[in-house]
Amino acid sequence: MTTSREGTGHVNAGAAAGCAPSGALPQIAARDGWSPPEWALMQRLLLETLNDAAAEFVRRYTYPDGTLIWRDNWPGMDGSDDPYEAFMNLALLYALGGSEEVHALALNMWDAITWQWTQYGQIYNEFDRYYDWMHHGEGYLYLYFLGLTDPHLPKQVQRSVRFAGMYTGDDPEADNYDKEKKLIRSPITGSKGPRFTMTEEDWCTHRGVLDDYLAPFEDIPGVDFASGKCPWSDDNVYREIIRLMNERMARGDVPLNLNATSLVTHAFMMTGEERFRGWVLTYYAAWEERAARNGGIMPDNVGLSGEIGEYMDGKWWGGYYGWRWPHGFMTVIEPLTNAAMNAALLTGDMSRLGEARRQLDLNWSLGKREDGVWVVPHRHFDAGWTDYRQPDPKYAIYLWTVSMAEEDRERANRIEAAAHFREVDVPAVSGRNPATGKETKHFIGNTYPWFRYMQGLAPDYPGQALHAGYRLIRQQLEKMRSDAGNPRSWNYGAYNTDDLSSIHFWQEYCPLYFESLVQLTWGAPMHISHGGLQHARLRYFDADGRRPGLPEQVGALVEALTEDGATVTLVNVGLTAERTVIVQAGGFGEHRFEQAVCYNERGERTAVVPIGSRWLEVKLAPGSGVRLELTMLRYVNAPTYATPWTAEADRAPVLRGRSE
Repeated sequence: MTTSREGTGHVNAGAAAGCAPSGALPQIAARDGWSPPEWALMQRLLLETLNDAAAEFVRRYTYPDGTLIWRDNWPGMDGSDDPYEAFMNLALLYALGGSEEVHALALNMWDAITWQWTQYGQIYNEFDRYYDWMHHGEGYLYLYFLGLTDPHLPKQVQRSVRFAGMYTGDDPEADNYDKEKKLIRSPITGSKGPRFTMTEEDWCTHRGVLDDYLAPFEDIPGVDFASGKCPWSDDNVYREIIRLMNERMARGDVPLNLNATSLVTHAFMMTGEERFRGWVLTYYAAWEERAARNGGIMPDNVGLSGEIGEYMDGKWWGGYYGWRWPHGFMTVIEPLTNAAMNAALLTGDMSRLGEARRQLDLNWSLGKREDGVWVVPHRHFDAGWTDYRQPDPKYAIYLWTVSMAEEDRERANRIEAAAHFREVDVPAVSGRNPATGKETKHFIGNTYPWFRYMQGLAPDYPGQALHAGYRLIRQQLEKMRSDAGNPRSWNYGAYNTDDLSSIHFWQEYCPLYFESLVQLTWGAPMHISHGGLQHARLRYFDADGRRPGLPEQVGALVEALTEDGATVTLVNVGLTAERTVIVQAGGFGEHRFEQAVCYNERGERTAVVPIGSRWLEVKLAPGSGVRLELTMLRYVNAPTYATPWTAEADRAPVLRGRSE
C-alpha cells in the first residue's frame, strides 16, 4: 500500500464532446443536458430539509452555548453516549453536503456535550471515565464523523492521538491495555483506566430497564433464570448482581472490546502513524488466536492471565456482553465484524475478514430447520445452545461491501430473510421496532433492501428509500414539536426507567436521519451502529467551496458495485450555475480510479477517460449530467481523512503538555 498523495496527472485531451477531460486534476467536463431524475430532486429536497431541521433541533434542546436543557445532575457510569448519538449526525450530514450552519453546529455540540458530561462526572480528559465498548462504540461515532469533516483541526488531531493512547497502552493514567498479554484488561474501561470493581451507583440508572432483561447469571439466589427476567429493582438481588459481576465479569477481556479498533483506526487515518495500524492488527490477531484455541468458537471472556474462562469456572461463555447476557450472538459478531473490516481497510488484505466469516459459518452450522425456516442459536447457556431465531443478513452484507466476494454475497443470500428485513420502511422508534422486531438503532433499518438493489433485484429501491426518508423526517419533526418533545416538560425526578430518565429522548426526537442518502450517494450501507466506521465506495467534495460533500444542486446515485468498479450518475439539477464535484475513490481514499467510461442520458458512450488517482474532478454544466462507469483498484492506498487540498504536512501538530 502506498501513502503517497495522488491526483496531479493529466487525462486524454481528445475525449468525445459532451464528456471531455481537462485541467490539472484528472477531470471530466459534462455538458450534455439531463432531465432531472426524481431521485436527484428528492436528494436535494432531503438535504435542504435536513439543514433546516438541524438548526431547529439544536434550538429546541439547547441553551445558546449548546449545552442541553436537562437535569442538574446525572449519576452512574451511563449517559454521555446518548447525547453524542443524538447529535452526531450533524457531522455526517455536513460530510454528505449539509450547510455551513450544520458544520458549525456539529463542532459546537461536540464541545458542549463533552463539557456538560464532564460536569456531571461521566467524562474525564474529554473521554468517558469508564464504560463498556457497546456504549463507547455508539458515542464515539460522533468523533469518527468529525474526522470526515475536519481532519486537520488541532482539536481533532489531538483527541484522536490522546484517545487512542488510552487503548494502546501508551497512557499511564488509562492503563487499559496489557501489551504483553495483548488484552484489554476489563470490559469497563475509559480515561480513568480499567474498572475492576463496579459499585451499585454505577448501574443505578439502569435498574428499572434491566428488570425486563435476562439475568446476567444463572445462579442468582431468588431469581428464576428460566423466566427471562431479573428484578434489578429488588435491592437484595441488585447487591448480589454487583457482587457477582465484580467476581466474574469485571476483570479481563471480552469480544466487545474489539470495537476499540475503530477508535485506533480513526487515529491512524488522522495521523498516518504506523503504531496505530500495528495495534489494531495485533489486537485483532489476539482474538483470532483465542477462537482457534477454543476449538473455533469465539470465547466471550478471557482472564488477565490470558486464560479463557479464568473467572467463569473455565466456561468460554457467560462473559460481559457475551454469549449469554444481555444480547448474545449480536455482541460477539458485531464487534468482530467491525474489527475485521478495520483490519481489511488498513491492509488491503481480504483474508483479514476470515474470523468474522468463520464465526458466521459456525453459527450457521449450529442451526436447524423450524417451520420450514433455518434458525440459528443466538445464546449459549450452561445447558448448551439456545434462543434459535432467523439470522440477520446484515453482517455478511457488511463483509460483502468490503470484499465484493461471491462467498460473502452467498452468506447473505443463504439466509431466508424475515419479512421485516426485506421491507423498505420507516420504523416507529429508534431501537427495536416493537411491531416488527426489526433492529433500527439510529434508524438504520434498510440494509437488506439496499443489498437487493445492488444485486439488481429491487430497481425501485432509490425512490422507495428516499420517500421513506422524507416520511421519517416528517415523523420526527412532528414528535419533536409535540408537547412530549418539549425538554422543559420532562420529568427529571427518577433515573431508573426510560420514561423518566429522559436520557434517550434526544435520539427519539432527533430528525437527522438519512440512511438513504448514505446508501445511494456513497454506495454503502450505514455504519454498524455500535462503533463501526462509515465505510463507502465513493465520497464527494465541493471543489468550488473546498469542503466535503456534494455541491449545491448536485445529486449522485451509485447504481452498481463490482470488485473492480462502480457506476454512478451525477446530475446538476440547477439551471443557473456550473458545479464542480470531486469524486473520491473510497470513503477514506483507500481505492484508486483507473478509468472512467462516460455515458449521456440516452445511454450513449461519449468518452473513455484514464484517471490513475484517488480523485476525479467532474464539472457539471447547468442542467447537465453524466453516468460514469468507474474502474478502480481497491484498497491500494493507505486510508486517510486527507482531502484533495491537504497534505500530511498540513496536519496540526499534537500539543505537548509541560513535563515536571
